[in-house]
Amino acid sequence: MRIAKILYKNEEAGMLRQMDDGSFEFAYDSNWVADSTKPPISLTLPKRKDPYRSKHLFPFFYNMLPEGSNKQSVCFNLRIDESDHFGILMATAGYDAIGAVRVLQLKMENGEWRMENGELRIEN
Repeated sequence: MRIAKILYKNEEAGMLRQMDDGSFEFAYDSNWVADSTKPPISLTLPKRKDPYRSKHLFPFFYNMLPEGSNKQSVCFNLRIDESDHFGILMATAGYDAIGAVRVLQLKMENGEWRMENGELRIEN
């Protein structure tokens, strides 16, 4: 499983997961759902308590991916398979994304999910 933290205007809005079978799950943070002043990250992903599930990367996140020669360059330089949409998303949408949403990769370290800077995020 691979996990990414989803930020909206630098506030944690939810988590995006790619399961071991290749399917995807997006779940809003419970505090985000409870706060009526917080908007959904996309009109296609209205706020709700239950996670969204899909066999493919959600269109909202897929549309954040680079295309054409930019995608080829990213994949070549970072050694990411062009069909690894989740990997490309985590590599490109963390700090140089257009819009209010950012995607930060979490990594398993000593049985705990941590951000790349080492900050503890969630326990496994």
